Amino acid sequence: MSRVIETKNLGIGYPDHPVGRGIEVAVSAGEVLCLLGPNGCGKTTLFKTMLGLLDPQEGEVWLDGAPLTSLPRNEVAKRIAYVPQAHTAHFPYRVIDMVLMGRTAHLGTFATPGSQDHERACQALEALGITDLAHAEYTRISGGQRQLSLIARALAQNTPTLVMDEPTASLDFGNQVLVLEQIMKLSGTGLSIVLSTHNPDHAFACANKVAILSDGRIAAHGSPAKVITPKRLRSIYGVDVSIEKLRDGQTVCAPTFAQ
Repeated sequence: MSRVIETKNLGIGYPDHPVGRGIEVAVSAGEVLCLLGPNGCGKTTLFKTMLGLLDPQEGEVWLDGAPLTSLPRNEVAKRIAYVPQAHTAHFPYRVIDMVLMGRTAHLGTFATPGSQDHERACQALEALGITDLAHAEYTRISGGQRQLSLIARALAQNTPTLVMDEPTASLDFGNQVLVLEQIMKLSGTGLSIVLSTHNPDHAFACANKVAILSDGRIAAHGSPAKVITPKRLRSIYGVDVSIEKLRDGQTVCAPTFAQ
């Protein structure tokens, strides 16, 4: 299976401030890679480097078999899309206008979206089941709906790979489930997805692979069942955890609270 995105001996960080070294992860078409790790471990820095927003301090990021640094920005934007954490826009854009922004990579300088771009945006809304929000103000919809709108914007960008920075952060329980369900559906269409989360239950729910980032290095990389263990969660997060399989097949993590 060909790898859509891959890091090779990647060093990440900022000038005079290295954050991570020797990072190697790979994602193929239709796979979901979940990145776990404590606050400050370098997840966001890794994402910025994978997106080409930060230069690698060593090693390389490859997209569709080509080094990221060899691709012009408009080509990168056609191969990988970014879904940030849900936020409230400063201007009352309609949801359809937010989603149309994902078509920028396919437009020429000073060009405006055409009928094909509008069609693609509407298809993205339909794929996520939020067509009825098209003309709603982005600032007036719920957090979960905003997150789905941002995913729709990334879908409209029409790339084979999505990078999602904590897509369920600050969402209530129902909206977390809604977003995770959409992630599973999107991977079923062949999209490659890399996402970060603080909740190992989410990795069990939707990921094929898990990478644990700790102290600037990949501490473990593999299937959720192999990587997410009580011993490893204890070493990373400093809490005792039991991992249980429910009757319906779902796997969940339960912390052990001090008495």
